[in-house]
Amino acid sequence: MSTDGSDVGAPRTRAELRAQRAAQAAREAAQAAEAGPSTPESETADAGQQAPEVPAVPAPTTPISVGLSVPVPESDAHIGPASAGRSHPHAATPSASPSPASQRDPASPHRDRRGGRRFAVTMTSVLGALALVVGVLGAVSLTQGPRISDTQVDAAQAIETSGSRLILTTTQRLDDVDPERVTVEPAVPFTVDTAGRSIGIRFTVPLHDSTTYRVTVSDVSAAGGGPASDLETSFTTPASSILLLQRAPGDEDDTIFLADLSGERATPVFRHPRIDDYRATSRLIVVTVQEDDGSRLVVMNRDGSDQRELTLPGEGYVSSVQVSDRGGLVGYSYSDRDLTETSGRASVLVTQPLNGAEEPRIVQVEGSDASMAEWQFVPDSSSLLFIDFDGALGVEDASADTGVKSMGVAAGILGITRGTYTAIIERTDGSIVQLDLTGGRETPLPASDPDYGDADAIVPFPGGTLRHIVQRDESGMPTGQAVVRVDDDGSARVISEVSGTDAIPQTCASPSGQYAAVVIAPDLPTNAYDDLLLPLPTTLHTQLIDLGGTEKLPTLSGFDISWCGQAPLP
Repeated sequence: MSTDGSDVGAPRTRAELRAQRAAQAAREAAQAAEAGPSTPESETADAGQQAPEVPAVPAPTTPISVGLSVPVPESDAHIGPASAGRSHPHAATPSASPSPASQRDPASPHRDRRGGRRFAVTMTSVLGALALVVGVLGAVSLTQGPRISDTQVDAAQAIETSGSRLILTTTQRLDDVDPERVTVEPAVPFTVDTAGRSIGIRFTVPLHDSTTYRVTVSDVSAAGGGPASDLETSFTTPASSILLLQRAPGDEDDTIFLADLSGERATPVFRHPRIDDYRATSRLIVVTVQEDDGSRLVVMNRDGSDQRELTLPGEGYVSSVQVSDRGGLVGYSYSDRDLTETSGRASVLVTQPLNGAEEPRIVQVEGSDASMAEWQFVPDSSSLLFIDFDGALGVEDASADTGVKSMGVAAGILGITRGTYTAIIERTDGSIVQLDLTGGRETPLPASDPDYGDADAIVPFPGGTLRHIVQRDESGMPTGQAVVRVDDDGSARVISEVSGTDAIPQTCASPSGQYAAVVIAPDLPTNAYDDLLLPLPTTLHTQLIDLGGTEKLPTLSGFDISWCGQAPLP
């Protein structure tokens, strides 16, 4: 036994050590009794048993762009002693520097496995949902039939020219669509063609302006079979714009105006001291101007931009200008300036492209330049119908080298119906007939009901004609003039009339026949004529008429509205 006194109070013998351990055990037992009954884990723990696992807390998640969530890694959690503040009598004392293995979370492998399973389950669910959506859409497609995916129509072009198209693109390839299953309201003639997923509806006449058209195609079937469906769409056409010519007195410039039907928002698009005549297509204007050395032919856009001059056959004069919108051509009567009884060309018919790409071409009959008394473009084509000074009536396609086709003899061309290739002709015996220009078949022009007498000018429009009538008394003397609307069924009514010294030098219809324009020259004895190549009364007014009778339209100052295919009568 040590006697150096360096460790006062410490046990020195084995008996003392045993007594010390017994006292320590008694103190721990008393503390445990005060803390309450021990858990099963604490009762069964021994020096060789590892601390129990603590359940892992699910790791936080963060969303990604496809709507799935994946586990976010976190650092290993340090798990402390199972019974903090208590120690087993036989438990080994923890080392001051535990090994890395002792710091690893025993629940981490389980958490990783659970996170992986959770990701796999979520991904499988999303893929299953997508497959279900695709399946549902496919089933809907099979059960609903074709549907419209896109529509195309040039509504502005549709009110200016015939032949505009409405194209319906569908979700499936289609069987051919019978035209009987297509309905257009308001009613308008049309043709139908089917190609792949598209249905093309071609309107054979121009459409009304400011009008909503509803199109229905019933019982449309997919090429591969399945149920049929009904397709419906609609579109609205814009309001009309018009061009109007005003000749100014004295030294002021003549002007072509662009305006709406009210005439209140008129914009000048072309000015010149002497405008003889002009014609308009849906996009272009062709103007004949008169200068000291002859005529000039100027082409421009409808707003007056991009002006360019066309080459004429020589130095001379141009009259009776007309255009073929479909053929992209301008036609006119041409006479050389230096014209004698033995030399020069007089009133030959000339055509050339509006874009100026080719030189002017003179129409020939039997190999010679022919002088023409009267002529017109056939609407919706590049063909010409003309009468030479011998009275021979002929038709020629200006875009093909097929020559002139004889149609007999005639005294006058009263009009040509748009979209039907049918001309209204006055024969030399005074009869008025409808002539089929494709086959030569002719039928008498039916009289109107009531019968207002023979017309000396006829303007066809889709659904009828406008007829210029000279009114006479019982003795046959003229008493006035009238414009009569005659529908295809023969029913007729007067839409405009003048009496006494007033006259009607020009009547025109809008492309669809929705409106009429009647030019009135008031009080001819005091209404002096100008001195242009086409002389006209100085004062001319254009009366606009809604042929449907639902709208009151104004009377405008000027003449030669852009609806007109020919110049007014001098």
